[in-house]
Amino acid sequence: MPCEMQSILVLSFIAVGLSSTSVAVPSELYSPLIPQKIQAVFNKSNTNPIRYPQYTDTSGIWQYFSPNMWPSGFFPATLYGLNERNALCPSTPADGLGMVDWLELGRSATGNLVPPEPENTADHDRAFLISFLEELAINPGNTTAQAIIVDFAKILADRFNPAVGCTRSSDGSDPFKVIIDVMMNLEPSIIAANLTGNTTFYEMAVSHADTTMRNHIRDDGSIWQMVEYNSTTGEVIGKRTIQGYSDNSAWTRGQAWGIYGFANMFKLTGEKKYLKTARRLADYFINRLPGDGIVPWDFDAPLLPAPRAADSSAACIAAAALLLLARYEIDKANMDNYTNSAIQIVDAITSLAWAPSWESLLSNATVNKPAGNALTGSIYGDYYFIKVGNELISRKLVECFGCH
Repeated sequence: MPCEMQSILVLSFIAVGLSSTSVAVPSELYSPLIPQKIQAVFNKSNTNPIRYPQYTDTSGIWQYFSPNMWPSGFFPATLYGLNERNALCPSTPADGLGMVDWLELGRSATGNLVPPEPENTADHDRAFLISFLEELAINPGNTTAQAIIVDFAKILADRFNPAVGCTRSSDGSDPFKVIIDVMMNLEPSIIAANLTGNTTFYEMAVSHADTTMRNHIRDDGSIWQMVEYNSTTGEVIGKRTIQGYSDNSAWTRGQAWGIYGFANMFKLTGEKKYLKTARRLADYFINRLPGDGIVPWDFDAPLLPAPRAADSSAACIAAAALLLLARYEIDKANMDNYTNSAIQIVDAITSLAWAPSWESLLSNATVNKPAGNALTGSIYGDYYFIKVGNELISRKLVECFGCH
């Protein structure tokens, strides 16, 4: 087929390599709209002052914020994601991947995060440092990225409480609050230990993961979003799920962060306790999926009034987490199950939330339902949507070909 005729889907993708159920990979994962939209956001954000998107309004228009807030690093990371996409499947005339140098844009956007990162100690998860980790994966000798990660590990170390065994999530007096999201920030501490030889960073990360494993996870494998501790004794004094339907409900984005965090700890340490924990959290997530496969904002939120709000960000994070777990899984049946489940989740949410007319890639994110922030796009949902597509190519679960 001539290149100019491939206007809708330039790259052809075929599911391969799965030994169990046949699963459809949504073509939207590789739509030419993705690079078009991301470049448009870069052009709009590259102003004075610099502002990056976090979520859209309910009509799909990005809302921009100062690049020192917790989601800020996700937009630069999407640029790195498209650089990886272009390396995995070199651009064709119609797919849009060749329109710019994505690595150059990613480095430019990440550079705008540098000043606030080491100075701001107000939150535990300053943009998850994702774009700096992406840079180190490409260029391990980048001294700027190394310094930022080490500085951030020092911030986390300052917030670590030996009596509790965890890093505090936010400033303030007792109770000492720890949210599940912090599991996503243990990787910088481990990298910092490797860069500096300071094993304390590593030990604190392991302690945090072990304490979270004991106290955040319910008997059924679901997660409390927040555990509150007495900062002097380390005693647990409260368990809450502040962004979920109730304290005892299963908030899906928190569950997804947990799967990803523990799977990543297994990747980083090789400790099987983290693999077993990631499996528990993943199995719970998969078993609670509704019949249509669309991830709700909370598994325990009422079905009525219908429709119950979905969360496309939780779906994409969970799909990426399941693929990460599958990549390092040592049991073939589990590997296939998590891979198939990931594809089914992203296929279902794409059918609902793919939004060609929106500035974001996906709609139907739930940022904070109790605060009334739902039915939007989200920058972290879009980042993990791209990441899922890349991982499927990287693992040769789909094949790309076209005109070159």
